[in-house]
Amino acid sequence: MILLVGGGAWCIRRVNDGTGIPSLAVLGTTAAWYVGDAFYNDYANNHAKQFDAGTLQGAWWQVAWFLAFFLLITPSIHRWINRPYRHRHSGVLQMFNHGADQPIIQRQLNALFGICASVWAILLLIALVVLKAEIIHYVFPFWGYKATPWTHARIGAGFDFLSIVAVYLNLLVASMFGVIVALATEPRIRRYALLLCLLTWPYFLLDRTRNSMLTLVIPAMLCWVFLRLRGGMWKKAMVLLVCYMMVNTWMKFVIANRSDMSIAAAFKEKGLNLAGQKDVHNEGLNMFEELCWISTFIDNGAYHVNWGARYFAELVNPIPRAIWPGKPLIGIDYAIARGQGGNDDSAAGVYATISTGFIGEGVVNFGRFLGPMAVAVLMGLWVAVLARLDLNVHALGRLPLYSLGLILTFNLGRDITLITLYPFVFGALVVKWLDRHPQADHLDSRQVLGLANPPSTSRQQPISGRSMHFVRRVTSGGFLKRKAAGIATIHSQAGIKTRKTMLHDERPIA
Repeated sequence: MILLVGGGAWCIRRVNDGTGIPSLAVLGTTAAWYVGDAFYNDYANNHAKQFDAGTLQGAWWQVAWFLAFFLLITPSIHRWINRPYRHRHSGVLQMFNHGADQPIIQRQLNALFGICASVWAILLLIALVVLKAEIIHYVFPFWGYKATPWTHARIGAGFDFLSIVAVYLNLLVASMFGVIVALATEPRIRRYALLLCLLTWPYFLLDRTRNSMLTLVIPAMLCWVFLRLRGGMWKKAMVLLVCYMMVNTWMKFVIANRSDMSIAAAFKEKGLNLAGQKDVHNEGLNMFEELCWISTFIDNGAYHVNWGARYFAELVNPIPRAIWPGKPLIGIDYAIARGQGGNDDSAAGVYATISTGFIGEGVVNFGRFLGPMAVAVLMGLWVAVLARLDLNVHALGRLPLYSLGLILTFNLGRDITLITLYPFVFGALVVKWLDRHPQADHLDSRQVLGLANPPSTSRQQPISGRSMHFVRRVTSGGFLKRKAAGIATIHSQAGIKTRKTMLHDERPIA
């Protein structure tokens, strides 16, 4: 607990260099999946009765060792990876202070909408060809059942990878539509994005996969609360609390019904029935327990450290089985150790796979000392990637991708796997392609979609390569207190619109 609290204070001091916010996300992930397990799952009557004191103490030391090494190694990784951008300050923090209605951000959101809408239209066309008359149940699954054109076996074969790519692309663009609704200021763009949210979100919300739901909803929610909602932190905290209660209610509804029927059918038959949901227990929040099981199995010889084999299987996961039929499977050995073996070969010989937790994943790969260190390095690299996006947030696509990455950090708490990161990876590939084709950076999606008048003949400076006016800032007094005079001078020179401010504090006024 001391490491979490002290590490949190340390991260807040580093918010301006880009690493503070994603590092806080890692600490929050650790607290939720490991410390939260002890509180939520009745440590005294569950963990303490299943495991001996030595196993429990060893697991807590593994969590502490991960936190200590993560806090130690992350600044060095950031300096190594982001050396060309270390002179910059956090663009996300600047938007938190000044809002996301700056013209350069809005032009990028408009262009991003055009790109995402084009990808969605292609996916919809493919779905129409595959589903034919059932397409209505793909777009509107709450009308009885959910039809999906993206089917594949539990163990991919042949060209199943194409369906997997389509699913994650669909999730990516649906999440981006939510971010655009939250941040866009042009009414027509916002209305079109909202319409596409209504067409794309039900497919994932009426599913069984909670990770996809969080990936879909939370980036838009956080962008709206922190970058658009006017008011102080207490107001934002209250709104976040209401959002949490809504998300938690839906998660409990999914858990209560997904074993008996499809979520679409349950929603049609029952509606959002809240009766009895207070007794529903959220499953899967037990990563500390899994860490104890891993140590137990290693001690009694039921499981052996695989020295990187699982990380290798995660790394080569994108290779289609049509190219590599013998591609290694992920986590099957641990599922067998946990008693899930015995199913047929089409399911890899197990009834279910078991998440080890991201610290437990390091332990199964490299043991109880080197394993937490390996996880700390991987999460340090992840923080550096997000920090790079923050320091370049003025460039096309970085802000939505950054928001998505922050949410996926929490999902990585179950396992550090490309299966979780595919939406981010596809988004990063799109951003990389746009960087290599700068003419797409200043493509106005309003012109492409017929939402605006023809462009004027006046010359406009291309977005690609431009520096955001608020990449640098004048600071005094740390994270919240600013020099109003210095900021005002910068704004007057750069023509930046600012929110209403008080005399000595730039926090937005309700």
